Amino acid sequence: MRSMLRRVLLAAILFVSVPVLAADPLAISEGTVKSIDKTKSTITLSHGPLTNLGMPGMTMPFAVQDKAWLEKFKPGDKVRFRAEEGKAGYTIVRIEAAS
Repeated sequence: MRSMLRRVLLAAILFVSVPVLAADPLAISEGTVKSIDKTKSTITLSHGPLTNLGMPGMTMPFAVQDKAWLEKFKPGDKVRFRAEEGKAGYTIVRIEAAS
């Protein structure tokens, strides 16, 4: 009886955990730089789905964690990036040129 209860409990834990594990906490997305606003410290990207945020593809501005990125990229650049949601909204915490 205890063996059966353990199996049922394990199955329930796995059933609940799999969707959480599927959302990759290190997910990287791809996009294209549309514009850069140095006064607001934002980069506007046209991007595919942001799986870590459950967000579909769209075009939107993101704050940047490192202001040096505002100088590194220009409109039209293809990028790979990670954005996260914080108190100040959506922020790019990692960005690199796509190869």
